[in-house]
Amino acid sequence: MDYRKRVLQALNHEVSDRTPVDFLATPEIWEKLIRHFDIAQADTLQGFFDPAWEEVLRKLDVDCRVVSYDQFCKPPESLFEADEREEWWDVMGRSTPARMWRRVKDGEYARCIFGRLFKRVKNETGVYESNVDVLADASCVDDLKQHCWPDPDWWDFSALPSVIKEINGENRYHIRYRIGTVFELAWQLRGLDTFFMDLALNPDMVEYMLDRITDILCEVTERALSAGKDLIDMVYFYDDVASNSNLLISKDMWNQFIRPRHEKIIAVAKRYDTSIMYHSDGALRTLLPELIDMGIDVLNPIQPDAAGMALRGLKDDFGDRLCFHGGIDIKETLPKGSVDDVRAEVADRIGILGESGGYIMASSHHIQSDTPLENVLAMYDFEEK
Repeated sequence: MDYRKRVLQALNHEVSDRTPVDFLATPEIWEKLIRHFDIAQADTLQGFFDPAWEEVLRKLDVDCRVVSYDQFCKPPESLFEADEREEWWDVMGRSTPARMWRRVKDGEYARCIFGRLFKRVKNETGVYESNVDVLADASCVDDLKQHCWPDPDWWDFSALPSVIKEINGENRYHIRYRIGTVFELAWQLRGLDTFFMDLALNPDMVEYMLDRITDILCEVTERALSAGKDLIDMVYFYDDVASNSNLLISKDMWNQFIRPRHEKIIAVAKRYDTSIMYHSDGALRTLLPELIDMGIDVLNPIQPDAAGMALRGLKDDFGDRLCFHGGIDIKETLPKGSVDDVRAEVADRIGILGESGGYIMASSHHIQSDTPLENVLAMYDFEEK
């Protein structure tokens, strides 16, 4: 069956020939799979996506593909320090074949298109990006205005249709466009503790940051969807608003600060008749009726160990109005379980979340660098396939 059709049937709450699957992982896992499948890698990467990573998706028979906002940006060189250089590929935040824009310095620091600064930190199995609070010292809205906010004219989506056609090749995959984040981006720029204090003490600063980010993302998304036309099936944005036990902020604050901005993003996507996938970790159940009312079609990443996120309850209470993406545990089952544990969990998720369609099987976040290769392979070798 056509990969795209399989996903569309699932999103329409129909049972297909098999449950559709997606794949997101840290660079270390991608490299393990490249070695396992003996895939040739180019010495120098060009273009908009890594063909070796794309070949991994084909080997795993993955139905979904991602194109991203930070794959098509090109800010002026004059805005950055002389000892910084552009980097598209050696980026710790990459979880798909798509390239990702960064400005790097000394091999230790990296800056994203919105000016977030990250420091590379090594652990036992890989490297991750630790956030640096670049706007922590701002004391008023005028200070925030001095930040180098990106201009939508830095984006050029003229190549997007040809990139999607190249990804598809002789197939037709389900294509989603990754928009980015609003709430997370704001607190990462400002610093989590400071930003949360601002919610109560300096709401004007919060409003300015969230509005500035939302306006940029809406305009960039409009341009991407216009260029991509009927080649883009879904838009995807993310904002973690919950912990493992509850929401990170009160529901009143969520309604005041977060919901109106998310609704603006959703409105842009709906004008192009695409479905919407939203990502938030944690105990999100209390917001699910509102998210459905806002127009969210798919929820990611589904973490059953969070309060109120038991799979049967989610499926029974929301499964006729909401689809699910994710669910395979990256904290315990994938890194610590046996191959049989992984296969049992995949079967469980498909049996519950995939009942009468409405499920795309994937991990509950990016598969992490400490995950054994045999468990990754077992995840994509389930009975239906």
